[in-house]
Amino acid sequence: MSTRTPSEPARAGWRANATYPEPPEGWTGASRLESFIDAMIDMGQTGQVFGEHGIGKTATFFSYVPQAYPDVELVFVPAANLTPDDLLATAPVRDARTGELVLRQLVMSQLRPGKPFVLLIDDSLQAGATLQAQLMQIACNWTLGAYDLRELGCVGVFLTDNEALAETAARRSDLAVLDRMVTIRLSANDTSWRHRLAEKYHDWDLREVFAIWAALAPPLRELLSPRTLDHVLANAREGFPLRWGLPLLNGERLRLVEERPEGKPGTDRTAEVLDRIAAAIGAGNPSTVPDPVRAVVRAALRNRWTVLLQGPPGCGKTEVVRETVREGLGGREPLYFSLPVTNVEDLCAPVPTADGTLDNVLAAPFLDPEPKAIVWDEYNRPKDKAAFAKLMELTQEWSLAGRPIPHLRAQIAVQNPPYHLGRKLLVARNNIAQASRFTASLTVEPGDVPANEWLIAKYGAVAETVLEWWKHDIDEEGRAWITKRTIERLIKLHQRGLPLEMGTVYLGDGAYAPVPLTALLDRLGGRPVTGLTELARDLDAWEDKLRAAAETSSEGTDDSDTVHRVLANAELSQLTEHRAVVARLVPLLPPKLRSTYLVGAAPDVQRFWIGVLAQLPRVPR
Repeated sequence: MSTRTPSEPARAGWRANATYPEPPEGWTGASRLESFIDAMIDMGQTGQVFGEHGIGKTATFFSYVPQAYPDVELVFVPAANLTPDDLLATAPVRDARTGELVLRQLVMSQLRPGKPFVLLIDDSLQAGATLQAQLMQIACNWTLGAYDLRELGCVGVFLTDNEALAETAARRSDLAVLDRMVTIRLSANDTSWRHRLAEKYHDWDLREVFAIWAALAPPLRELLSPRTLDHVLANAREGFPLRWGLPLLNGERLRLVEERPEGKPGTDRTAEVLDRIAAAIGAGNPSTVPDPVRAVVRAALRNRWTVLLQGPPGCGKTEVVRETVREGLGGREPLYFSLPVTNVEDLCAPVPTADGTLDNVLAAPFLDPEPKAIVWDEYNRPKDKAAFAKLMELTQEWSLAGRPIPHLRAQIAVQNPPYHLGRKLLVARNNIAQASRFTASLTVEPGDVPANEWLIAKYGAVAETVLEWWKHDIDEEGRAWITKRTIERLIKLHQRGLPLEMGTVYLGDGAYAPVPLTALLDRLGGRPVTGLTELARDLDAWEDKLRAAAETSSEGTDDSDTVHRVLANAELSQLTEHRAVVARLVPLLPPKLRSTYLVGAAPDVQRFWIGVLAQLPRVPR
């Protein structure tokens, strides 16, 4: 057992890394915030910490307190999602001496850890009016109701938040409260975020990255906060587009746009800054990756990420997420919560106990000892603000009411954009503090979700026919109206002999989605079409057409374009089934068409085409 007192912090020694082989100039072993923590604990004063979001305020407490005070526990209380009865409540309990039921004041169980503790009240300005009164008592006297926190073991009290009115619910203006606290205002230079990132990416020299960040104008540095910069680097480490590390704020990707003197938007430097960061660490910055949804979910499971997937309704986002999580967890289902029907009490609730505490009881699935992942579906359609606020703690700290979720490997939030096909969707707004909690934020297009193979596997030839119509017979706007969910409805209606129009989106007053179904009806009715099956049925004739096209022009003809379109739009299962047909036709296509089959394709599709192209006859030199 250590004999160190709370006023004697234990500083960590210097650990060399690629960025800082030697301690940086001026390094004292503690940042300004860390020194402030030491001073407040030593003086027994309440510390109030203000600073912009994402600069590492909360993270500093989580890393520094255990390191500097190993015998002291950090009690984390997220004020943004507290209710008045979470901290203190009066409840009937049975008196041990008399056996009678008596009313007793109960305190949150975390405030009685049985050892010295530092109390961190995070997002303290976001609490409601009743809670602000409770926080006033804690801040002024280190008491709560009839409880003296010092007697319970408290050695430090800190309140943290960002003062920006866009992110807070109140201003702390009562002089009786302010007179009891020591207040520090921080900037990013007052925390050890550079050292933490250097340790996290220990094999990368980040000095040039830090120089790029420091050279930005202050408004851009605030947008590209240290937390967001960490996310950018995390995506670079995985070979993902660096822009995925930038948050989605009310549906739109955050952009690093300079401000002109008159306040109007200036130059958009997003692409330039991200490319420079990629070059500084020797990483790529691709525009996308094959099969992006499954790729990012697998990365989340590997790296313990929280990710956000935003895409139009009906494109299959949730299903592919659940399937990929299931694969990554060895067949176990993810914990699934649909936010429109999720109450705070579905996640956790304070329950009185006989020992005089309020024990926060978590929902049973959270306590399962097996590895787990959470899917937050319809993330921006919360039932109420309280549930949405609760998720701020979970997505950032991986805890509920200060209790860590055991064996939680990933969190995936799925949502719709605010607008789609010119129509407003009924989704909630978010702020930068909420948006920047995701390591990766993707905007998902229908083509990013591999639902076609699933449809073919489940519905067979009918699905192939409907997909051929979707790919070839309608324009881009029509394909946006006909989602994968709609395709499945069309298939089922056809199988029951019902009118297909009923399966499209109903817009009201007798109007349906503006997509003509005549070509689909013709296809389902047997009108001649050209697909892989038709190419295979008349293979010799198509080979003759392609040879004639090659003699006519090195660019090919309409026949060449037809075969190319069929091969390019075919699903992997179709290509595999007709591999011999593909192998005979591909050598007869113009080289410029053949070269497109690998571009942007999923890894398994690329492997198929590599195998086919490797068998092409060699051209004699």
